[in-house]
This record gives sequence, C-alpha cells and structure tokens, in this order.
Amino acid sequence: MPKTRGHLVIPVEHIARCIYLIRGEKVMLDYDLADLYSVETKVLNQQVKRNISRFPKDFMFQLTRRELEEWRSQIVTSNPSAKMGLRRQPYAFTEPGVAMLSSVLRSEKAIAVNIGIIRTFIRMREVLATHKDLARKVEKHDKEIAVLYEYLQKLLEPPPSSKRKIGYL
Repeated sequence: MPKTRGHLVIPVEHIARCIYLIRGEKVMLDYDLADLYSVETKVLNQQVKRNISRFPKDFMFQLTRRELEEWRSQIVTSNPSAKMGLRRQPYAFTEPGVAMLSSVLRSEKAIAVNIGIIRTFIRMREVLATHKDLARKVEKHDKEIAVLYEYLQKLLEPPPSSKRKIGYL
C-alpha cells in the first residue's frame, strides 16, 4: 500500500464497503476491522475485552442471533452446514468505537487504518449532508417542478391532427 507522511493509505472505497447500517447506526464489524488491521478477529476481540471499560454500549455492541441470521442471508458469506463463514455473532463498532480502537491497538498500521476509517466516516457524513441539502432545496420547489413536468408531458404529446381526411368515406 502507498504511504503518505509515514502512514499507509487505504482507499476510502475499500473502507466504505465495510461500513454497514445496523440498528440505525453506521458500524464496522470486528472481522472487517481485523482484516484492515491485519490481525486475527480473535486478537482484536481479545484486546477489546481486556479494555472493555473503553467500549460502552454506544461504542460497540454484539449482533443478536437473529441479526446474524439476517446478515447471513443478505451477504451470503456463511454456510453453517459446511462449518464455514460467520458462526458467532460479530461485534459492531460505531464511529467512536473505531476511534477508541486506536488506543487499544497501538501499531503504526492501526494508527494509519484508524485515520483512514475516521476520514471515511467524515466523508460519508459530508455526502449525506449534501444530499439532505439538495433534498430540502428540491422540496421547496416541488410545486414548480410538478408544473414543469406537466408542461413537458403536454409538449411530448403528439399535436392534434388538424388536417381534413381526403378520400372516400
């Protein structure tokens, strides 16, 4: 991976694909984070458990069995009969939880990954805010847009035939 000022650069798109909406929160799952940090999921979770006081419920939560089953059906990554994929409920880390991971995982790579993740969360917030502003602006002009749409529909209709028919009736 390329480096910038001593930090690894992780493409925002790669990180954004690992951010999911669960329980109305934008979260990253433990196995995705472990992959980004290049550690085993078990190692990441051990570090978190050793420092559990740093991870209140609004920083981290574990998916329920039902959420895990729904998750499996959505991402089709697990085959329980073959003993593959996700067999336990993963932990989900909110943005503050991901930020807190930097105090638990202290490698240079962990610092670089956290910087990339936080920047991705910020960028996503900016994009969502832009879309909300655009939606508000469109809402203000809903009636005008409807009138324009009706007018365009009328323009697209074929003109009424004004020619007299020639021939035998």
